[in-house]
Amino acid sequence: MSSKKRIALFGSTGSIGTQALNVVREHPGMFEVIVLTAQTNDELLAKQALEFNPAVAIIGDESRYEKLKEALSNTPVLVQAGNQAIEDAAERDDYEIMLAAIVGFAGLKPTLKAVAKGKIIALANKETLVVAGDVVMQLAVENKAPIIPVDSEHSAIFQCLVGEARNPIEKIILTASGGPFLGKKPNFLVNVKRDHALQHPNWSMGAKISVDSATLMNKGLEMIEAKWLFNLEPSQIEVIIHPQSVIHSMVQFADGSMKAQMGLPDMKLPIQYALGFPNRLKNTFERFNFRKYPNLSFEEPDYKTFRNLGLAIEALNNGGNMPCILNAANEIAVWAFLKNRIGFLDITAVVEKTMQKINFIKNPSLEEYFDSDGEARNFAASLLKL
Repeated sequence: MSSKKRIALFGSTGSIGTQALNVVREHPGMFEVIVLTAQTNDELLAKQALEFNPAVAIIGDESRYEKLKEALSNTPVLVQAGNQAIEDAAERDDYEIMLAAIVGFAGLKPTLKAVAKGKIIALANKETLVVAGDVVMQLAVENKAPIIPVDSEHSAIFQCLVGEARNPIEKIILTASGGPFLGKKPNFLVNVKRDHALQHPNWSMGAKISVDSATLMNKGLEMIEAKWLFNLEPSQIEVIIHPQSVIHSMVQFADGSMKAQMGLPDMKLPIQYALGFPNRLKNTFERFNFRKYPNLSFEEPDYKTFRNLGLAIEALNNGGNMPCILNAANEIAVWAFLKNRIGFLDITAVVEKTMQKINFIKNPSLEEYFDSDGEARNFAASLLKL
């Protein structure tokens, strides 16, 4: 038996997936890639499969199956297509760690399958917990499936809590860069286009999360995710704007003492920490230099201008299926914005109207979460005449 950690990479061609493979390249003796999946990028998936030689490579979009099969025809890699194949791969016995990096609601089903099998989940898909956090965490407890966060903020909190098992959290403080429009007002934002929103000042991320970061929805989703990951009350979760993105988040304990996790804004660090846990692995990544950051600053979020954050907090406080509705409406609105069909401020309007329209369920079943997601998407799409 190989002593390498065997990884299944769900969402291997996106921002997190490609950076995770950089981590694997950095530690060839430590990790082995068993599963690679992508939704539409068959060309990059083929390149990755040729380099890492996984047991299976799966493309979600079935129309791209033949191209992928052709590209890998001279390899032993099993080639499959379709979302069912992606879900089935999550249940394979030949890997230990799932890196859950599929964007959005689509990541929920494969992650649930892996949790049910007791896999270690390196969770980069926050929507899984936003949509159905209670179901996912309950299943994780029942199947002894460790969930190690990859999001930089949740990784920071996770790292701050190592060795603190007996010490209750008084509160956590999630830091937010403020995105590319920090300090801007609605009269500026009304004219913002797709390309402006994708220019994040500190992090290199995919399109969806870049827009969420610009609207501050990302921070709202992270607050909901934190509630489930760390078993917190909404009142224990705060957000502070920290434009330098050096402190990745903080924990305050019962004695008032605080721990912060710091480092350069580089997603490879939390990815490597999750894959290597409990060990910190050496690497050649750039090191932090205090002289380059003479000032670290903090300020309150502008809730009036960036109303998505307030809507997310409302969903967090209401609980039930409200975060699921929030997330579904946001996914539709962000998609429409990225296609230049709606303006930047319309994203918030779509989310708000959808939250007001879809029936609230206090204690939904998994089935009801899926139904709420579908209803919210349909309603949001109807608002946009999609």
